[in-house]
Amino acid sequence: STINALLQGVYDGGKTFGMLREHGDFGLGTFNTLDGEMVAVDGEFYQVPYDGRAVLADDSMKTPFAAVTFFEPDVSHNISGMNLTALQAYIDENTPSENIFYAILVNGTFSYAKTRSVPAQEKPYPLLADAVKNQSVFEFHNVTGILVGFKSPKYVDGGINVAGYHLHFLTTDRTAGGHLLDVEAEEAVLQIDYTDGFMMELPDTKEFLDIDLSGKKEEELKAVEGR
Repeated sequence: STINALLQGVYDGGKTFGMLREHGDFGLGTFNTLDGEMVAVDGEFYQVPYDGRAVLADDSMKTPFAAVTFFEPDVSHNISGMNLTALQAYIDENTPSENIFYAILVNGTFSYAKTRSVPAQEKPYPLLADAVKNQSVFEFHNVTGILVGFKSPKYVDGGINVAGYHLHFLTTDRTAGGHLLDVEAEEAVLQIDYTDGFMMELPDTKEFLDIDLSGKKEEELKAVEGR
């Protein structure tokens, strides 16, 4: 689906995670009814619900919004002592263009990570900006884990996806994680997959077909993403 639809409360999609596997083994997203954050790595799809405990997602579960790819890194960098702002600046300096997509994997030790998840919603669904007001926030100290996500070009900002950085976090033991809000990378390996194309599939649900997706929601998206 589109990020604009998610912002407006379209939280049910028809695509299962079994179907999503056909399009990628790496990425992020959410679950129907907005039931937690999704992190995909090495072909395994994890759900981080409101309590913050990561569990493997069942193939029959469905998603209203996800972005996935088959991760094949083009470059690798050793990094250390970087907060989120410095990490993003480093990636900006070490990628060749602002006009393509990049899949990003950071694997290592983090002195600090801050994540969130949201509770499952009930109909009539609220706007996403209202749903995240009830988010759970989790903090990790001196933990090993991975950052999974994308840097997307600015031209998707019309409502297709999250322009710029969108990252999720998962601990190495795959027991906790969430949508990344802040991070301090101590020692890690950054891998970047240059992605020069994308395919978008849209839901055929009545909710999606009927929603008005005209207009930009930039300020709402910034608030939701924790920027």
